[in-house]
Amino acid sequence: MAQNMPRKYPHIITLSLFASRFDVMFILRRFSSQNEQQGVPVHRAADVCTLLKHASFLVPLSQEHLVIKFCQLMHHLLNQLKVIMDEQTLDVLLNYTASALKMCSTWTHSDVLLALSTVVYGNGPQCHQHLSDLLGEDGVLLLYSAPSQPNMELRRVALNCMANICLRIPGQPPLDDQYRGVCFRVFLTTLQSPKPPNTDELFYCMVIQAALKGLQCCLSGGKWKFNGGEELGSVLAILKRLMFQGAPGVSVEWPAVLYPAPLPQYEGLSAPKSAEPQKPSEPPKDRKSRGKGKKTSTEGSRGDDGEEDDREAVSALQKGGGREGGRGEGESLSKPSAPSLYPSWKLNSSDSEFSDMEGNAQSKLRLNHGHVRQGALHCLLAVVKSVEKRTLYGYWSSFIPDSPTGGQPPLTLLTIILKDPSPKVRACALQVLSAMLDGSRQFLAVAEDTASPRTSYTPFSFSLATAIRELHRALSLALLAETAPQTLTQVIKCLAYLVANAPYHRLRPGLLSPLWKQMRPYVRHRDVNVRVSVLTLYGALVTTQAPFPEVQLLLRQPDSGSSSAGSFTPQDSALSWRQRDGTSSPSRTPVTPSQRSSHTHSPHILRTPGEEESSPPWLLQLCVSLVTQPREDQSDSEGAGTGGGAALEPSPIRLEALQVLSHLVRGYFSLAQACLCDIGQVSARCLGETDPSIQLHGAKLLEELGTGIIQQYRAENNVPESLRVPISQVVQFWSEVLSGPLNGVLQSEQHPMLQSSACDTLSSILPQAFAQLPDKTQLMCITVLLGLTYSENYLVKTAAVRALGVYILFPCLREDVMFVADTANTILATLEDRSTNVRAKAAWSLGNLTDTLIVNMESVGVDFQEELSDMLLLKMLQAATRASADKDRVKSNAVRALGNLLYFLRRSQLTRSAFQRPLEEAVRALVKTVQSEATMKVRWNACYALGKAFRNPALPLDSALWSCDAFSALCHVVTSCKNFKVRIKSAAALAVPARRSCYGDTKRFSCVWRSLATALENSEDTNDFLEYRYSASLRHTLSQALLHLLSLSQSQDMPALGQSLAGEEGKGIKEHLIRYLRAEEGGGEGAEGEKDAGGDGFNPQQRIGCLQQTLIRLKGLEAEGEGGGKEERGKEVVVSFLEDLTKTCEELSSCSAGFQKTET
Repeated sequence: MAQNMPRKYPHIITLSLFASRFDVMFILRRFSSQNEQQGVPVHRAADVCTLLKHASFLVPLSQEHLVIKFCQLMHHLLNQLKVIMDEQTLDVLLNYTASALKMCSTWTHSDVLLALSTVVYGNGPQCHQHLSDLLGEDGVLLLYSAPSQPNMELRRVALNCMANICLRIPGQPPLDDQYRGVCFRVFLTTLQSPKPPNTDELFYCMVIQAALKGLQCCLSGGKWKFNGGEELGSVLAILKRLMFQGAPGVSVEWPAVLYPAPLPQYEGLSAPKSAEPQKPSEPPKDRKSRGKGKKTSTEGSRGDDGEEDDREAVSALQKGGGREGGRGEGESLSKPSAPSLYPSWKLNSSDSEFSDMEGNAQSKLRLNHGHVRQGALHCLLAVVKSVEKRTLYGYWSSFIPDSPTGGQPPLTLLTIILKDPSPKVRACALQVLSAMLDGSRQFLAVAEDTASPRTSYTPFSFSLATAIRELHRALSLALLAETAPQTLTQVIKCLAYLVANAPYHRLRPGLLSPLWKQMRPYVRHRDVNVRVSVLTLYGALVTTQAPFPEVQLLLRQPDSGSSSAGSFTPQDSALSWRQRDGTSSPSRTPVTPSQRSSHTHSPHILRTPGEEESSPPWLLQLCVSLVTQPREDQSDSEGAGTGGGAALEPSPIRLEALQVLSHLVRGYFSLAQACLCDIGQVSARCLGETDPSIQLHGAKLLEELGTGIIQQYRAENNVPESLRVPISQVVQFWSEVLSGPLNGVLQSEQHPMLQSSACDTLSSILPQAFAQLPDKTQLMCITVLLGLTYSENYLVKTAAVRALGVYILFPCLREDVMFVADTANTILATLEDRSTNVRAKAAWSLGNLTDTLIVNMESVGVDFQEELSDMLLLKMLQAATRASADKDRVKSNAVRALGNLLYFLRRSQLTRSAFQRPLEEAVRALVKTVQSEATMKVRWNACYALGKAFRNPALPLDSALWSCDAFSALCHVVTSCKNFKVRIKSAAALAVPARRSCYGDTKRFSCVWRSLATALENSEDTNDFLEYRYSASLRHTLSQALLHLLSLSQSQDMPALGQSLAGEEGKGIKEHLIRYLRAEEGGGEGAEGEKDAGGDGFNPQQRIGCLQQTLIRLKGLEAEGEGGGKEERGKEVVVSFLEDLTKTCEELSSCSAGFQKTET
């Protein structure tokens, strides 16, 4: 055996040669001591596994002292080297430790469990063969972790072992729900159980820490569902209690369960119970320097000597070597204080309250209390992330106050953020609050306090608005007091989450202005992460409900560097790092105030209103300077500069500044357009750099600029021409951009994401400006995009084909037959791509291309139709038919293209044999899509496409076999589809044919009539309120369709129409037609339906005029054939119905006119 051992482990080879217990133990001790003194060298995992396997064979379980040494060695090696064991080693070590727990004496079990916890760390699912022995009904871990276990050390190690079993490593499968549930109940029972009598508080805190770690592992180890209605409330209640473990001045009776309720649950004051963990009877002292020579530098009164060398990360499970608990913090709790807005940790106390030994014991206890609070917050964060947002909203009032502070304040997360002495605990509380706020926009949208409050009761909307105001107040206080950079970063990030989700348009103004001004000095903070988070917050401010009036006013305010920072003098030493001691680096070239106005305390320059209006926003100037200007002060740790010149800002700051610029341009383009050229130069500079991230954000900024210009020129936005960017300036802007570094970016194949963003930038050119660009520039854009559609990267291909879909709508290009043909061939090629994203954008571009065909057909006429190749049209028709069977993302635009193509085809093409089968397949594809269970958008587009196809007079609706299926599908959908918008489009499609022959024989015509009449009768039957709002538009379209059928009806249709109008159904139809004729209801959707049906949006007089013409035509009809009697009787009923309808409308119009005259 010794010959097979690795040469790196001579001590283990010696073990195999000595039988003496003394010698074996001596070598194990020597090996362990060498590792502790010299550090464990990093060996291959296979070597360590081989070592441990052989050692397990050499150390008999009868030699208990040797077993302990081997378990210590096992823990030490696995914990230090982070070895990933193979299955054989894992099985061997599990068998050894499990056997040791059964055969060895109890006094060894602490070390054996420690080794076992290291072995099972993240390997819970692989230990399934041993889980029944460990976690079964009489499992050893359940025995040692039970509240009745008197040995606190055994209990702690057993809980830690269970936590490591539940721990899930990313990429690994979760632990079986059965065993995870067993562990969860053990952890929860441990946390709920009172401290055993005569138990040291310090040891009990360690047990609680292990249980909290295990609870966090359970909640983070995969999807978790809380059983019963009170289990979640119990977990939240115990976590809330432990959030304040050892906190000064907290003596309350904690509820056992938290219940979801819109009203807050305040903790009632009571005498402390002996069973609860209590704070020390002596007043604890504040954290102060222990005379170790450490200086807190700029940390102010927040600094403490234990935090600086604390090696525990904010998340204990992410720490390296975290298999057996974390290391401690050196903080202590401050003395109790009366309710105050000033954080309690700012109040200093004497250092002479304890002797040295007492102080050391109290320090350890405060340290572990801090760990308990931190672990409880970690668990709460796991709960917030694992529980559905909607379920968690009911518990908000237990963690976020929803009433102004007055009297005894409630104990919430804000209490910890403002008053906890540990920066790490405060940071954890901020992380929990950020997670709660993230994605809460829909919940917070209910908040409103613009109206005067009611005295009888407090509406939920007002309570929610109060909670938002309390969050602003508390986080602003924390911002003022916090100096620990990591925690300060979390405060600002939490504010960004709040700003991004709060409905400020429903709240009284004034919340954002103080925050905006309060953040100004932090732009100059010495910590890079703080500066990045400040920019993130500014990005949230200019994004929320943009353009928001309060933010717009803030952006228009001129820069006033000194006045805005006057209230932040306590932190000047930490913030004003750019110009310390009033000096700047002699190697820097002085920067003008306009370039660095945000970085210097320059006096406020009075401006006239016109100058203030024309000056660019301060935030825009700041972001431009952060991106382009060199740092005025530079430390060795902040990275190298570019080239040999002055160093620029760190990359994270520049990236965040570019994002803020993009948000500004998107939301407040009217303010940013004055700096259009400057922003364009910033983008061009970014595109010319070597960092792909900077280039990408520069391209995104260019795209936002182009999109903002396009929005200004959209007719529906009604922007006066005097406020738009002049076309000449837009042309100059894009000429400079397209002749700059953008061309190189378009060719950078090694960065496909950057290439795709550059394609998006090309698609954001204003069409009117594109037409005035030089011909060679236009040709360059088109050629590049056509070439990039053949890229091997799907991102580039997707962006390129989308850009072509935008260009095909440009007026200067859409009539160019060669460009249309080239674009069509390119789109057809990308429709066959294996990527769904590429096919979806290709289908969208094909829909745009067919829209262009329709526009050209209606504007240019037959000349354009004749120039386009029949073979190309056939390929487009076939490709769109195939795409209509693809996924819904592709299908929705494929059916749109089919409708346009069927409308575009000429009679000479439809009669050719080559088109016969593709034509039938295209229509049947539309019919199948209408009848399918696809998304409503797809079915809506399919109905619209059939209506578009019905407009083509060359389409053989009267004779084709597929026409019956098309009408039948539309009739079925108009009566049965749950989505009213689909019904509206199907009714509009049924009203499109302009000739009676298109509806086929009498049977089909009467089927269409009955379907429309039934749909009109049931137009209010829905259980979905969201659909009910479209019911008026549906009735509008159905009424128009019924009158359209009456205007086309012939004598053979009269029997069926008369039978329908004679009974109760006729009375209901009459009521709806009266409302339609008098324009008493209808809306946007109805107007759309009318437009799609070929209507002109007539007013009531015109509608009644059309009805009278229909009446005159029907009176002139003569019966034909053998059924003349039935036709005549049916005609009389229809004519009588229309006469009565006309008379009623005229009478109502006369009464209405008379009433208005009387009022006048």
